[in-house]
Amino acid sequence: MSTDHTLSPADRATLLDVARASIQHGLRHGQALAVKPDDYPETLRPLRATFVTLEIGGQLRGCIGALAAYQPLVQDVAAHAYAAAFEDPRFPELRPDEFPKLEIFISVLSPPEPMRFSSEEDLLRQVRPGVDGLILQFHQYRATFLPAVWESLPDPYVFLAQLKHKAGLPLDFWSPELRMERYTTEYFGAGDVG
Repeated sequence: MSTDHTLSPADRATLLDVARASIQHGLRHGQALAVKPDDYPETLRPLRATFVTLEIGGQLRGCIGALAAYQPLVQDVAAHAYAAAFEDPRFPELRPDEFPKLEIFISVLSPPEPMRFSSEEDLLRQVRPGVDGLILQFHQYRATFLPAVWESLPDPYVFLAQLKHKAGLPLDFWSPELRMERYTTEYFGAGDVG
């Protein structure tokens, strides 16, 4: 088995189909599609953490996920697709007339790894723009940005400042107790499956 966890085009297409079916099931029945991992290829059954992002006309319409793997990949996608459509507190529930316009993107996360740094400058030197997703934690404050966020926040300093803001901290906040983890994602939508 490959150690880079890259999914085949067929696996990506299957996950996108599951996400779409789970949202459609939610519109009809008010709950996520129940998937049985054994009905899917072995490559879609390992415990993996995912985020599902929904857009309409290039605008965010919902994004829900988990940073830690706790269920099989295909189940995680079904659950988060439903949640992104109906449970993202930033948006009203998806309406049936929006469904045909929906673009679905899936991020499959690598396990997060702790970063070691002595200062904000040291941290910024280590961050890989366009590659790293970051998880910030300071006491009860916690937030993450997926690597896809680099497209709208390409400057590392601004990326970090906005991540602090998302966590509820001041833009210029710094403490030696600040914890940071990084992860990468395999990110794809319907246009990426061939």
